[in-house]
Amino acid sequence: MDSHLVALLPVAAVWVAAGLVADGLPRLDRVRTLRRRTGWLIVLSLSGLGLMASVALAGLGTAGPTRADRAAAGLTLAVLPALVVAGSTVRRLHRLRAGAGAFATAPRVPVPPSLRAYAAHPLVGLPLQVTGLAMVPAVIATGGPGPEAGPLAGPALTLGLLGIAVIGVRHALRHSRLATRALPGTGGPAGTEAATGSAPATATLHV
Repeated sequence: MDSHLVALLPVAAVWVAAGLVADGLPRLDRVRTLRRRTGWLIVLSLSGLGLMASVALAGLGTAGPTRADRAAAGLTLAVLPALVVAGSTVRRLHRLRAGAGAFATAPRVPVPPSLRAYAAHPLVGLPLQVTGLAMVPAVIATGGPGPEAGPLAGPALTLGLLGIAVIGVRHALRHSRLATRALPGTGGPAGTEAATGSAPATATLHV
């Protein structure tokens, strides 16, 4: 296996894992589980960013066209969504974990609708999943022996764009539905927060 492919596979694996964990956050039932999974997601996000930075620096540190340069070039499509992860998603994950941590005295309570809606925000899961999808064409292109892999990159990119569109619409619809349930007077958080005393903990999480 070529060294540039060896460098890209762990990056892709981390982002795909992060996307899967993020997709399941709004479906969690208990606050303790939500807090634990959010912690995992923070670690995966920072690991993915660190691995991408390492591959990019390795490419910049070589002179001429090398395998390290080819691996760094494979990150091109994933750079933009990764920047969104660094600038927005990680911050939102820390806020989500802090909100869930406010229930430390009652960790087995159900996840309040406001926390669930915040976990479903498109800027929480979508950038992670887009980054993982953006790594697929790079892995396919570098997995071939050379120019032969080129024809595979086009269809992979097209499928990736279609996948991003579908995932984006799904995130938007799910967040809208959960945010509506979290509004006062809709049978959402009012009853839950009254029963668990969670209103102060979730007031800072704007869905």
